[in-house]
Amino acid sequence: MRIIGGEYRRRLLPILDSPGLRPTPDRVRETLFNWLAPVTPGARVLDLFAGTGALGLEALSRGAAEALFIERESQIAQSLKANLDTLGATPRARVKVADAQAFLAAGPPDEARFSLVFLDPPFHQGLVEPCCARLEQEWLTAEAWVYVESETGLQWQAPLNWTLHREVRAGDSTGRLYHRRLS
Repeated sequence: MRIIGGEYRRRLLPILDSPGLRPTPDRVRETLFNWLAPVTPGARVLDLFAGTGALGLEALSRGAAEALFIERESQIAQSLKANLDTLGATPRARVKVADAQAFLAAGPPDEARFSLVFLDPPFHQGLVEPCCARLEQEWLTAEAWVYVESETGLQWQAPLNWTLHREVRAGDSTGRLYHRRLS
């Protein structure tokens, strides 16, 4: 996996060969982070279903203040921790081995909320809508940005105060960037 831009630009990182592990393609990450350029510096990032951590690592490289990676598979989480160590990003990042749904159900780990969330769950398991609903329960800042990557064709309802900002398709996946606004 290659970091596209920022402080760790062009760094190549190893990833485990694990069934279902699918890093967001370079082209999609580049497009997404062009959209997020104004809001990534200083962001507090939550990378749910982190896997390789491609999205959270890219955010850290582009100036995010901190990132919390949630990954349920301990071997994959260890690989992600090793990549954070390699980059020297450990002071700004934590990896928690946990099921993302259970993690969200337990409530935020502290009083600070997240301004940028990446949600890329396993396909065909019906996880997008319930996770988005949980995020609305004290996890997000008033003006948070949420990127949801799912299988193309998935029909689901985003929370009412989320506005679709942009959409990108690649292969069998669709990425949607939402902007949360509270009045």
